[in-house]
Amino acid sequence: RVRQVLAVLAAVVVVPLIAPGTAPAHPDRPDPRPVVFVHGFAGSGAQFQTQAKRLASNGYPAEIVETHEYDSTAISTILPQVWADLDARVSRLLERTGADRVDILGHSLGTFVMQGYLNSAPQRAARVAHYVNLDGASATAQPGGVPTLAVWGEGDPARTIAGATNVRFPDQSHTQVVTSPETFVEFYRFFTGHDPRTTRIVPTPPGHTMLSGRAVFFPTNAGVTGARLEVYQVTGLTGHRRHQRPDQVFALAGDGSFGPFRADGRARYEFAVVYPDGQAHHIYFQPFERTDRLIRLLTSRPGEGLSGLMDTSPRHTNLTVNRNKEWWGDQGEGSDLLLVDGRNILNAANAPRTKRAIGMFVFDRAADGVTDLTAPIPEFFSQPFITAMDVFLPTRLRVVTVLAVPRGTTGHVDNLTVPAWPSTGHRVSVGFNDYIR
Repeated sequence: RVRQVLAVLAAVVVVPLIAPGTAPAHPDRPDPRPVVFVHGFAGSGAQFQTQAKRLASNGYPAEIVETHEYDSTAISTILPQVWADLDARVSRLLERTGADRVDILGHSLGTFVMQGYLNSAPQRAARVAHYVNLDGASATAQPGGVPTLAVWGEGDPARTIAGATNVRFPDQSHTQVVTSPETFVEFYRFFTGHDPRTTRIVPTPPGHTMLSGRAVFFPTNAGVTGARLEVYQVTGLTGHRRHQRPDQVFALAGDGSFGPFRADGRARYEFAVVYPDGQAHHIYFQPFERTDRLIRLLTSRPGEGLSGLMDTSPRHTNLTVNRNKEWWGDQGEGSDLLLVDGRNILNAANAPRTKRAIGMFVFDRAADGVTDLTAPIPEFFSQPFITAMDVFLPTRLRVVTVLAVPRGTTGHVDNLTVPAWPSTGHRVSVGFNDYIR
């Protein structure tokens, strides 16, 4: 199967890009309500990137789709402030758009946040037209009496919200429920009363793609401050920078926001978070295709967080691989493939379906030049939604090639090739789409 994947990749890289289509000129409804997504534990606005693009592909203005981010690790002590901040967000969106109410989605821990919010005061519930409960808490009634759609993935089929429209996708995993096209159809129909025209990400016309987002410390979502963001356009075959000077430079402060800036939706970019001591975190994505306001650069200060547990040396590269759809390594032909420099690193030990892993840490444990995939690295595997593999990625090869073959597809390969930055002073992250382009 690996040989088949490599053959497909060889064919893909020589096929010319298909000219992008155009987004609908007008929304499906004349006055779409603002949409707010509330993430779950260790989540961020990144989990709603794809659905925001699908909304925009069906005519929603990108600027009325927002995410409400918070420090999920401290929710028990900050919940009142999270609600107050959501009050302010709703007020701002309603004033800016002139809409009567907003539509809100919550996922996992975010359903706990939202059910409490809607039940806390009639005035809050009155400003919400529709609520979508994504694979989270059950309830004995619709929260705050707000019309509710509950979408459930794999797990206990008895979960329900009484009085709500309950939809089940038992073959979809916990984060996949947020990002899947099937879920999009359900909540779009719930919001608008009719089906979307498309579930595709319709490319923005050339010259009109705008990119913006936040650089945040994982998992608290605190904005990166005191650092610099450099954005480079890179080549697809090697990931190396096309120009020595960055295309964009932003001083990161406050909530870590950057942009917007004009970009080529068909191009690939490196986002380099450069810290005052010169250490850098290099983050790469697949082409954005259309305007994206929810780019999230998940990072940490050098030596802190999980990245501080990764062994370093000038001989090897430290890599993190992210996708907002779980990696499955124990489902036989129904598994994903994740090939790093030609080796599939997913297996039943480090990526069982029950782990729900969306973040993969890949590094040379003990810096011994040896790859060992027999068992996951415990310090990482013990964390929710995260796993880690002992893989030696030598810097002498100059590049690291990462191929993802999503489960359930035939002949589809996602490819991100990036420079083999030495792990002394550099970290590398790659982010794969959770949808099929």
